[in-house]
Parts: sequence; structure tokens; C-alpha cells
Amino acid sequence: MPRTGRPKAELTLTDVERDQLVRWSRRRKSSQALALRARIVLACAQGLDNKMAAAQVGCAAATVGKWRARFVAQRLDGLVDEARPGRPAVISVDQVEDVVVATLESTPANATHWSRAKMAERTGLSKSTIGRIWRTFELEPHREDGFKLSNDPLFVDKVYDVVGLYLNPPEGAVVLCVDEKTQVQALARSQPAFPIMPGMPEKRTHDYVRHGTTSLFAAFNTTDGTVISSLHRRHRAVEFKKFLAKIDAQVPEHLDIHLVADNYATHKSPTVTRWLEAHPRVHMHFTPTYSSWINQVERFFAYVTADLLQRSDHRSVQALEADIRDWVKAWNEDPKQFIWTKSAEQILSSLARLLQRINGAGH
Repeated sequence: MPRTGRPKAELTLTDVERDQLVRWSRRRKSSQALALRARIVLACAQGLDNKMAAAQVGCAAATVGKWRARFVAQRLDGLVDEARPGRPAVISVDQVEDVVVATLESTPANATHWSRAKMAERTGLSKSTIGRIWRTFELEPHREDGFKLSNDPLFVDKVYDVVGLYLNPPEGAVVLCVDEKTQVQALARSQPAFPIMPGMPEKRTHDYVRHGTTSLFAAFNTTDGTVISSLHRRHRAVEFKKFLAKIDAQVPEHLDIHLVADNYATHKSPTVTRWLEAHPRVHMHFTPTYSSWINQVERFFAYVTADLLQRSDHRSVQALEADIRDWVKAWNEDPKQFIWTKSAEQILSSLARLLQRINGAGH
């Protein structure tokens, strides 16, 4: 005689119950647990046993049995989570709102931003509670980011121009991102550094002696990541023209040269303009004002700073320049191409969303 198992309680639905269960199972804002329970009951109402219903909704048969019995006993109310035992919440919604509003719209006395301790003192809540509220609403009063919006009337045109060179470089040409890293200082620390040890980072003195400065001129090839560079003690139009001449000499004659540069005065000086007129294969493309992020050579300068200059210790400008030349030489032996992925449309859309968000925050 086949086993029939434990008899199942009969489960039938009214039209009102069925409509509510369907809404719970489909509504996106329902909790996933409640949606699953609604689907279980709907499957059972089709006459399916626990195993068949479990296979249909994708859960264990024991789970189906639990919520089938709960629904039969308590109907729709049985599917809602019961209150859990324990101490009731002591932080009211009004208190949470007060913390959030105060964080966004005010500053403490004699301070530029809120700390957990200052907000806890203001509200009477604990510092850990303030921290949890801030994490929930993704508020970080202790942090700040810098920004500078371009006021260039030709911003859109220049973005399309420069990004177009990155994504669709012209045939028979090379695209070089050009700029100067000025005022690179030869700094001699007042005492030798303590080397890194287990449990202790490298230690350097905060004071130093200046031994002069130099400027690194660089042209970053967007195709292969190689760099043409020069070092000059000054960064006038004369030095920039010399650097352009070096670029012209090193790029094969059959290639046009497209240079991406910022709006620094030396890049547009009469001396440079006359040189460009005499060398028609060289084309200048200027980035929008306050938009150094669009010039790929800035990322190259960041590598120079992090790898060499940030912890440098040089007793003369000559020693500094020798190290920079060696570093650039090593870079060109294993160059890193920067892959540009954002189209002009994506950049402009992202900027529009930022401005909309900033303007909306002020209301």
C-alpha cells in the first residue's frame, strides 16, 4: 500500500486573498521573504502537495509545509513576520531625521563639519548610534573632495575634439598629450630615513633643504604609452618651443602630429604660434579650462610623483634630473597605454547628472 504521508490541511483562497497574494508576489518593493511566502500559498492553492510546490517555487518542502500551515491557521496575517523578542528600539524616526537634517544643513559651533562626538553631544545619542545612522544614509562629514567646474564657453566642442582623438585617432598621425610638470624640487631631508620594518612603516623627517627646481616636459603617446621628455630649469615659451622641436624631430616625417595641451599661456604665445605656422603637420588641440583630467599625460605625471618624487631625497638639481631621466627611460622600456573608455556623450551626461544632483541638494 503506497504511503500517502501526513494529510495536508485544505487550502482554499478567497478572491480578496488571491489578489493580495499576487500583489505581494509581484510587487518589486515587497520583501523577498514575503514574496516567496505568497508564491508558496498560491502554489498550494493549485492543489500541489508540499514537494511539488517546493519544486515550483524553488525552496525546501519543509518551508512549504510551515507556511501552508501558518496560512491555514492565520490566513494573510500568518505570512507577515512576527515581532522579534528583545528590547524595543529606543531611537525614534524623528531622532534619525534630526541627525540627518542637522548633518546636511548645519555645522557645529567652532567647527567646519560634524564629528560623531559633536553630533552625539548635540542629540544625546551615543557616538556608535550616530555612526550607524550616518552609514545607513551614506553620510561622511569628515571627508571632502575637490572640484573645479569649467567655465569654458567652448567646453562641449573641446570635449568632443579631445575625446574624438582618443577613441578615433586619425590615420597617418600620432596623438600626443603634452604638458609640463613644473617646479619639481630637489629636496634633501635633514636626516636619513628609517627603513621599513615589520610593524613599522618607513619614517622620514618632515623638514628638508631645497636645492633648486626643474621642470619635466612630457609628450605621452596615446597609442603605445611611450613618452618623449625634456628637462628644463624654466618653463617659458622658449623652452616649450624647444620641446616642440624635439617632438618634431623624433616623430617620423610621414606622420601628422596632434598635440593635446591645456590653456597655459606659453602654449599660445606668439613664439609658439609662429613655430606652429612653420610646421603645418603639427596640430594643437586645447582642453577645456580647469579640465586637466581629460589630458592623459596627467596620469603619467601621477606615476612619476608616486614612484619617484614623493619620497625623493636629492642633494642637487643635477641628481634629481638624472633620476627623472632614468625613470622615464625605464618607463619607455615597458610603457603603459591608458585605455580611454568614456565617450563625449557619456562624459557630458555624467556632468549633467552631477549638476542636477548638486542643484537639487540646495532646495
